[in-house]
Amino acid sequence: MKIDIIAGARPNFMKIAPIIDAIRKAQKEGHNISFRLVHTGQHYDKNMSESFFEQLGIPAPDINLGAGGGTQASQTAAIMIGYEKLLMESKPDLCLVVGDVTSTMACSIVAQKLLVKVAHVEAGIRSGDWTMPEEINRIVTDSLTNYFFTTTEQASQNLAKSGIESNRIFLVGNTMIDTLLKHMDNLKKPDVWDMLNLMPGNYIVMTLHRPANVDEESNLKHMIDEIILHSQNKPLIFPVHPRTARILEKAGISHPNLHTVEPLGYLEFNYLVKNALAVITDSGGITEETTVMGVPCMTLRDNTERPETVTQGTNELIGTHPKAIKPALEKLFSGNWKKGSVPPLWDGKTSRRIVDILVKLSN
Repeated sequence: MKIDIIAGARPNFMKIAPIIDAIRKAQKEGHNISFRLVHTGQHYDKNMSESFFEQLGIPAPDINLGAGGGTQASQTAAIMIGYEKLLMESKPDLCLVVGDVTSTMACSIVAQKLLVKVAHVEAGIRSGDWTMPEEINRIVTDSLTNYFFTTTEQASQNLAKSGIESNRIFLVGNTMIDTLLKHMDNLKKPDVWDMLNLMPGNYIVMTLHRPANVDEESNLKHMIDEIILHSQNKPLIFPVHPRTARILEKAGISHPNLHTVEPLGYLEFNYLVKNALAVITDSGGITEETTVMGVPCMTLRDNTERPETVTQGTNELIGTHPKAIKPALEKLFSGNWKKGSVPPLWDGKTSRRIVDILVKLSN
């Protein structure tokens, strides 16, 4: 079986690295399985792309479509045009996509139109929020997928309710956790640690990037002001996406306890998370990592596609209203934050389960 593995944005790289490892192990065991790594170029900043390949041991892409930035539509079009040209020259047996980024949706559409089967890793997750581009990507991708690899029973049920046959749904766990567990002992202290004399459990990590939170300057300022006011003078470490950095600067948002830094590599960022008192975020993937590391997490969203991080893990949805921040931080500092547990099959062996299934499907 020849597989195209699609990667395009930062969340993808953490998910494909262990799959590539598992394929290589299967090859050594004599299985007829190979891959071609296709980088769409959706993320092109070094800290958001190249450093992840270096740190996670991902091989250089066989193909880089060079899609670059632009609007959702222009980026989708560039990826589709590039991938279509590639498939017209050389088709694999399967196109494997991960997560919910633009690259995932775009390559799924192209593959199916050219009669290449699609496997979706992290299939079936839903937030129910159609204002999020990722939700559209999930729904479109899952409407085209042949083989569905799910992270939780809830995701499997979502697919079953939509009419997907059970023999195409495989509950395997979470490949991003494979990567986290593999590298837990290799996390790297970032420069900001010594620069600010940080101590374990004595600072808060922030990540904000969703348009609903960062695009409106006054709302973003109100939100950050609330965090600063109620964080008991703890250092707030905020790795900032370039787009968000421009908004922060324009809004004049600054404070002695607020430390904005450039996007960090995978090993450096998770070093900060592992040793943090808490994380405040609007990301989905980070809530999975905090759940496994047992770090309290506050999500500034009204919904989540990863409900297991709330029902089982350390995450709490506190909404998008700035006034929700004070009671959440009071709960944290009172020592009453829940401990949480790790969902089933988030055990570091997900990728091998996926590859074993792919080998059986190819026979």
